[in-house]
This record gives sequence, C-alpha cells and structure tokens, in this order.
Amino acid sequence: MRAAAVTVCDGGKYCSTEVNNAGASGVVVDEERLRAMNIDPETWLSGRATNMVQQVIKTSYETAVECLNTNFYGVQRLTEALLPLLQLSPSGARIVNVSSLRGELWRIRGDDLRNELGDSETLNEQKLDSILKRFLKDLKENTLEAGGWSLMLPAYSISKATLNAYTRVLAKRHPNMLINCVHPGYVNTDINWHTGPMPVEEGARGPVKCALLPDGGPTGCYFDQTEVASF
Repeated sequence: MRAAAVTVCDGGKYCSTEVNNAGASGVVVDEERLRAMNIDPETWLSGRATNMVQQVIKTSYETAVECLNTNFYGVQRLTEALLPLLQLSPSGARIVNVSSLRGELWRIRGDDLRNELGDSETLNEQKLDSILKRFLKDLKENTLEAGGWSLMLPAYSISKATLNAYTRVLAKRHPNMLINCVHPGYVNTDINWHTGPMPVEEGARGPVKCALLPDGGPTGCYFDQTEVASF
C-alpha cells in the first residue's frame, strides 16, 4: 500500500476521498440453521437475538484475528499510507469509515471499557491497539463476559467500536479534513447473511453523504445513516 501511495505522490496527484468499507464478521456461522430460525430484523437490532444464536454463530481466535486485521488494522494501514495524498487535496479531503450499530458505545457491556472508548480527550492509536490486544487475550482465555465485551459478534463489535474511536483520533489530528464514520443501516448484504431488510441502494445514502459533505461540514462524527448520532 505504501509503495502504491508513493508512486501516485511522485506523479503529482492527490486523493480527495477515501471510503473504507472493509468487512469481516469474525465468526463462523451455520447459515442453514440460522435461516431456519427466521429471526426478524427488530430482534436482531434490539440485541435480543444474542442468546438465541449462540449455538449457530461461533467466534474462534483465528476468525477474531482476521476480523480485527480487516476491519480496524487494515483501515488504519491504508489510511496512514494514503495520508500524504489526502493532505494534497486542495479542498480538504474526506475520509469515510463505514461502521455499524454493533460499534455503538451503549452496546458495550463493561462500564470501564465503554468509558475508555468514549473518552475522546485521551484516545490515541496506542490505546486502541492495547484494547484490541486485551480483547484477544480475554477471548483466548474464554473470559469475554467477565471482561465486559459484547457477546453478540464480539470481534466485529469491538472492531467497529475502535474504528469509530480511530475516526475521532484522525479528525482531531487533521482538522483540515472532514473525517467521519457512518452506520449505513441494516442492509441486505453478505456480512449479515442477508438478514437485513434494507436494499443496498438505500444503504449507500449515508456513506455518499459523508463523502460529499460541503466545506465546513461536520467532522469527527458518527452518522446513523444520514444523520449525526451519538457514538
């Protein structure tokens, strides 16, 4: 990634928009059994499905590592590689990190962890890396519940919560850019095994809005579809 970025920089070009939509669920799913359960969208969104699906949605250490590498570290590495290009944008670049409602702070069970991720004044990349390493340690030791982590899609949830926090860190460091994260909605895609009721075209509205924000628009924010919402 860095080599490609250097090549483009040397060509005198710039990047005005970066949209990160990498997605790995961090679980292994028995899709046939999941479809047979016929769980309605409201039950998924409310979190009531957590206990219902424990036998058909499984998290392993290996799938969790893949999830964190894709959803958080991959976005971080790509963004850092593209920053020299983004900083060349004459109108101030836009960075859009596609997130999820699973990353919303109120869904995190542990008070200390929730407060740690919500403290925008002390957030930095080192702290986020430490949180993810702590998550993997608790997963390996089978102590996720005691650690206060989300039990529904735990790796995916913390990957998106830390992605949201990283968005705030970047926005503070680069005030000339508009850097936001967005939950596109419960869209019918592979990542949720096509349980979402929203068509892809409708789900694109939020990310597109963030990518096309006018100068002076919001930055360091979390959008729930097309509206600014609480982290």
